[in-house]
Amino acid sequence: MTTAAATKTEGDPLRYLPHHDFYSDDKLRRILSSIRTFAMVGASTHWKRPSYYAMKYLTNKGYRVIPVNPARAGDEILGEKVYGSISDVPYQLDMVDIFRSSDEALEITKEVIANKDEKGIRILWMQLTVRNDEAAELAEAAGLEVVMDRCPKIEFGRLSGELSWCGINSRIISNKSLRPPR
Repeated sequence: MTTAAATKTEGDPLRYLPHHDFYSDDKLRRILSSIRTFAMVGASTHWKRPSYYAMKYLTNKGYRVIPVNPARAGDEILGEKVYGSISDVPYQLDMVDIFRSSDEALEITKEVIANKDEKGIRILWMQLTVRNDEAAELAEAAGLEVVMDRCPKIEFGRLSGELSWCGINSRIISNKSLRPPR
């Protein structure tokens, strides 16, 4: 047994990569400052969906976000054409952001690995609640840097200090009970 993997009782590998439990602010800041164009797999055309809002926010921060959604291929989201797969994207990509379920992340990762050299992909990012250690292990073995269970929109806002503009981490908003003024 290695530190990177545990084993199920029946012998099927159960991967757990403890180095993905925490990411330093320096690492996240370095990644977010080094990328310009990335694909968002699972981008939605519906403005109420988190992927739409994240794409809009990141686009407004200067990133080019290329939407990938097989069910919406050919449509447009925020002025960008939607592609059916990573291999269909005609642009160089610094990163791929997986906005799909943890179960789907493995197949998406395999497609990212197959296209990483042609597209210039260096980073595989999995959104909040998306964690697939097997996919991360494959991606790292292929030379990709991996982030799991994090949102680039949230991390950008947190690291740039924007979240404190609306009261978070500024002691203006608190989970503690308020005392009535005296």
